[in-house]
Amino acid sequence: MANEEDDPVVQEIDVYLAKSLAEKLYLFQVEIEMAIDTLNPNYCRSKGEQIALNVDGACADETSTYSTKLMDKQTFCSSQTTSNTSRYAAALYRQGELHLTPLHGILQLRPSFSYLDKADAKHREREAANEAGDSSQDEAEEDVKQITVRFSRPESEQARQRRVQSYEFLQKKHAEEPWVHLHYHGLRDSRSEHERQYLLCQGSSGVENTELIKSPSEYLMMLMPPSQEEEKDKPVAPSNVLSMAQLRTLPLADQIKILMKNVKVMPFANLMSLLGPSVDSVAVLRGIQKVAMLVQGNWVVKSDILYPKDSSSPHSGVPAEVLCRGRDFVMWKFTKSRWVVRKEVATVTKLCAEDVKDFLEHMALVRINKGWEFILPYDGEFIKKHPDVVQRQHLLWMGIQAKLEKVYNLVKETLPKKPDGQSGPAGLVSGDQRIEAAKTKAQQNHTFLERELQRRKEQLQASTVLPSVHIKEEPLSEEGEEEDEQEAEEEEEPMDTAPSGSLNRLTNGLPAGQAGGGDSFNGHPPPGCASTPVARELRAFVEATFQSQFVLTLSELKRLFNQHVASLPRGHVLFSGISDHMLQDTVLAAGCKQILVPFPRQTAASPNEQKVFALWESGDMSDQHRQVLFEIFSKNYRVRRNMIQSRLTQECGEDLSKQEVDKVLKDCCVSYGGMWYLKGTVRS
Repeated sequence: MANEEDDPVVQEIDVYLAKSLAEKLYLFQVEIEMAIDTLNPNYCRSKGEQIALNVDGACADETSTYSTKLMDKQTFCSSQTTSNTSRYAAALYRQGELHLTPLHGILQLRPSFSYLDKADAKHREREAANEAGDSSQDEAEEDVKQITVRFSRPESEQARQRRVQSYEFLQKKHAEEPWVHLHYHGLRDSRSEHERQYLLCQGSSGVENTELIKSPSEYLMMLMPPSQEEEKDKPVAPSNVLSMAQLRTLPLADQIKILMKNVKVMPFANLMSLLGPSVDSVAVLRGIQKVAMLVQGNWVVKSDILYPKDSSSPHSGVPAEVLCRGRDFVMWKFTKSRWVVRKEVATVTKLCAEDVKDFLEHMALVRINKGWEFILPYDGEFIKKHPDVVQRQHLLWMGIQAKLEKVYNLVKETLPKKPDGQSGPAGLVSGDQRIEAAKTKAQQNHTFLERELQRRKEQLQASTVLPSVHIKEEPLSEEGEEEDEQEAEEEEEPMDTAPSGSLNRLTNGLPAGQAGGGDSFNGHPPPGCASTPVARELRAFVEATFQSQFVLTLSELKRLFNQHVASLPRGHVLFSGISDHMLQDTVLAAGCKQILVPFPRQTAASPNEQKVFALWESGDMSDQHRQVLFEIFSKNYRVRRNMIQSRLTQECGEDLSKQEVDKVLKDCCVSYGGMWYLKGTVRS
């Protein structure tokens, strides 16, 4: 009430909405006033004649701009100021009433100087005619000309979109628009007075103005609509630009298709995070299978989505059907192995190198002297959670494999085998191969059980010598082994899962640190460990990991080991449980060393993240460079590049190239804020 007293109502005005001209009323904005009066004494007649001569030439015809051979008119070109005119209206106030008529369009009129372009074209034509000459000899020479015939390649969809969006195409389309002649009536003309009456509301009973019978809040909403409504009227973004706000207004199937078409390879967890927390995962699973295929637990967009039916290759002009078949072959290869060789794909598919490179860049990264590696790590979590989807995708891949065998004449016996450590659908095998594989597996299990029984007997004998040491008895039956395997699979972190008195931490009845009689930092594991199947498998994993990573923290190494164990088949020896000490001893025994990085006091890194291990000797030419780099980081937590460059030059000689420095930095370090850190020691 106090606010109403401070702001009293001075006058109430009735507002009416007129609709007679609602779809016909335009507002023209003219920035300048220009009138060409050729009889005015201030008009330069000679200049006007010269401009007309330059534009139309000496002879006048129907295409002449100035029919009077004098510049006596000016052309105005209109441009649309806004695409949304729903918030604008023309108002007419009469006898205490305000009549509003919605505007259909707002146009700005600016002078057009197209006649200058026409004059320049005429000038160039005259110069070309003068240079050509009029002699008969020139005319005879003109009769004999060499003509070069060129055949244009079929236009791809991307090239067509670029051409349609180009400035030249838009200008040509604008010039082809037909002229609309406008008949102007003055302010005092009788026709103007008649049309002006349509700006008044014709019905005084209020039937025509039902839109204005609103509550105050609804009326304000009509005057100032939410900003989301304006987003719908904005021009569509280019095809290579995604707006998440516009994307979420589309149906779920279209959202999934657009995301997969742009990203091409994506884990299911990332897709769910992009779609939002309110989206049903079951609906997403149903939609993703329509536009993508499952490869190593990740989703890769289908080939026919990237290459529609009527499209062709921008490099070779090959039709979409052949491109889809070649890309399916690459995807199928990645279901069998982490690595694919580009030359092998080109040999089988008979496609050009550019097309094969496009296929591989969609889903893989090139590794020097190794080939192309799949771009994402194996997603074992999705495989474990959705076995029904995995089985359905396995059946689809079997159908694709049969088609590829028929088209490319592939031999089943020479097909790539399923790699070790990767769970997923197996390839087609014959009955004899299944029998041989079963026999081999039975022999391996028998040998393993005998070794395990002998080892436990030795440990029981050792327990009689040291009665204070308690040896945990484990069942030897098949049921007990299945329970152990199930418990190992359910563990999220297999590190340190063994109990303090388990056999994994004891060697001959003694703790692992005492059995060796020496320091484990020197890389000497406890005696007898290297001969067990567990030690051999663990050693192979560590060596393969450090050959590709070079520098790892204990936390990152444990994460990679967990992924590796999750991808192993059931009953593998590594499911028995690996402790942190055993993993570290294996790392040191594999030619690696621990780098004592001086972390700052206020670091947020955990103890496992502060344990940094590096491959000290790998046998290549960069061993010396890496060793110098590790010595630098054993004294400094972060280092500038110029310091690393000078130290490497000092230790390795003046002939050290920039490429060699870049290689060792790329292998072992990361850059953040202008400084260089060892991998895993800094959080961006």
